Amino acid sequence: MHTTLLPEGWPRPPGYANGILAKGTETIYVGGQIGWNAQCVFETHDFIGQVKQALLNVCAVLEAAGAGPEHIARMTWFITDKQAYVSRLAELGPVYREVIGKRFFAMSVVEVSALVEDEALVEIEVTAVK
Repeated sequence: MHTTLLPEGWPRPPGYANGILAKGTETIYVGGQIGWNAQCVFETHDFIGQVKQALLNVCAVLEAAGAGPEHIARMTWFITDKQAYVSRLAELGPVYREVIGKRFFAMSVVEVSALVEDEALVEIEVTAVK
């Protein structure tokens, strides 16, 4: 069970939570997932396409633990281009909801100079509790 934490007087953040109180018996740590497929091949060099694949990869790891997006308590994105993220939020939202659903958990987005895989535009890691 997850409870969204919203300090008194704070405005509700759009699309994420400031904090989550998660209760469960198992914690799942999903290492950084990038936008390549299960065979480690990039099918796209488009930011939105790589985000979708990275989110699908996160869900595949969660599924291997008998969990799903509903168990996510925290998500961190590492992106190589802040403008690609900010300028394409209107496209990003529907893709995100298609894979993850309309769920709001603690989330951070960090711009980095590069990722280990040269073709990767995004890397997403998750902590889930079930």
